[in-house]
Amino acid sequence: MIHFHSYTRLHFNFLTFNNPPILPLPRSAQTRIRFTPMEVARISSPHLILIPTTVNRTLTPNPYSLASNRNPLPRSRSRSFSNFKTPTHRNAIRKCELLRTAMASDVVTSERPEVEEEKFDWFAEWYPVMPVCDLDKKVPIGKKVLGLDLVVWWDRNENAWKVFDDSCPHRLAPLSEGRIDQWGRLQCVYHGWCFNGSGDCKFIPQAPPDGPPVHSSKKACVAIYPTTVQNGILWFWPNSDPKFKDIILEKEPPFIPELDDPSYVKLEGNRDMAYGEGGRPLELVVEKLKADGFVGRHERLRHKFFAPCVYYFFTDPELVQGNVESSTKNDEAVSSTANVKKPPTEISQRRSFLVFFCIPVSPGKSRLIWAFPRNFGKWMNYIVPRWMFHIGQNLILDSDMYFLRVEEHKYEEIGPSNWHKACYVPVKSDALVVGFRRWLNKYAGGRVDWGGKYSGSLPPIPPREQVFERYWSHVVNCKSCNGAYKALNIAEVSLQAISMAAIGALALIKHGVLSATVRATIVTVAILCFAASKWLSHFIHKTFHFQVYNHALV
Repeated sequence: MIHFHSYTRLHFNFLTFNNPPILPLPRSAQTRIRFTPMEVARISSPHLILIPTTVNRTLTPNPYSLASNRNPLPRSRSRSFSNFKTPTHRNAIRKCELLRTAMASDVVTSERPEVEEEKFDWFAEWYPVMPVCDLDKKVPIGKKVLGLDLVVWWDRNENAWKVFDDSCPHRLAPLSEGRIDQWGRLQCVYHGWCFNGSGDCKFIPQAPPDGPPVHSSKKACVAIYPTTVQNGILWFWPNSDPKFKDIILEKEPPFIPELDDPSYVKLEGNRDMAYGEGGRPLELVVEKLKADGFVGRHERLRHKFFAPCVYYFFTDPELVQGNVESSTKNDEAVSSTANVKKPPTEISQRRSFLVFFCIPVSPGKSRLIWAFPRNFGKWMNYIVPRWMFHIGQNLILDSDMYFLRVEEHKYEEIGPSNWHKACYVPVKSDALVVGFRRWLNKYAGGRVDWGGKYSGSLPPIPPREQVFERYWSHVVNCKSCNGAYKALNIAEVSLQAISMAAIGALALIKHGVLSATVRATIVTVAILCFAASKWLSHFIHKTFHFQVYNHALV
């Protein structure tokens, strides 16, 4: 139906035929047909016509105008009115017919078919679950992605990672609390049901061996999701329907070759975030926006977003080359050899990437997997352990953690489609944020589709201690940090033991056996060990448990 932004009311007597729907008067018709005041006054059957001042011609066609064009006025009816004896009436009727024909033809010619935008299907995409380096092949691990409770485990019989629904079909106990038995099957520890890598139940301890094979029933099976490993990350397809078993042959996850390139080294990690969703001028531009993501650029960097989870940016040799050429043109004091175009290999010799996998977990919760591949300074990765890099990276995440949690609640209050009215984003540094919001509103309905499992409302804002908590959000999910945490706790206890042993030994030794210098040395060692243990305890707590981030003190 054609919508009109404003109307001008013209009160005049308009003679209708069988009461056809009143059509708006196009501007072209206004210029072609004119009535004198006397002719208008002499026409009977007063009606009200609404004439638009502005018309939106790109929306759904008016069915009445189409019907009027396909079914013109019957000639018999028009001839009956032409028998009026008054010439003025006949002239007015003819003008009314011309007016009606002109309006119908103009409206029809202005119609354009509505082009529906491609919509994004949240459950028709691959989602990253965890980096493989942080998974343990000996125990099942529970994860939540897109509101789905998952259990990840290693099937040594098929030599592959498996992702199941984290619910035993018996009594709905979480399989992530189970174990992998001696035959390599996933076992629910509640009542001991065992499942193979295809989700089939292979053993029910309570079923009599000579009874019916109840374990072979489809009701005893666990829902299994398609999985694949790419770029060192385990991915899953969020639909357990058997028809998606070989979906990897039709659609693959986004592939970033530098993550698998042996000439690169990479720092990677993951953290569960307690939210769902100073500087200089940045010339950020979004170039392409489609249902599957967008592409942007900033100086020498190329930004890419692959919906719904993958965002990364990198030094683009083409942009670097363009900056080199533009800088040489603007520099008036350069030498004659400065304008020589450098080969791409020389410009792109040092390259680095920042890759982020942002995974929706549930309303108010998300998971971040990051990887920073580079082809220079590789020696640093072989000397500095991964958990030390994570200290700084977690500190960066903490710096925005509370802000983002508060912001998403405010966005929910104003409505996801009205964020641009509440937020003032006048500079180009916000281009990527604006680009993502445009993509979310245009293709994804403005919010994550939880498949009806959640209403979408956010949980209350938790206290800061829970927002900045690190142990359960990162340490237990990171092999490097978890190993360092256990080793440092052992070191702390050892230092305390040394301190106490030194003082105890000094108390047991008879006076005069040791010289004053030796006794002073033992006391000093005991004090230093105790002080070191206290410092180490503080370091462990703020690094692996909780550290308040105060911007005013940074």
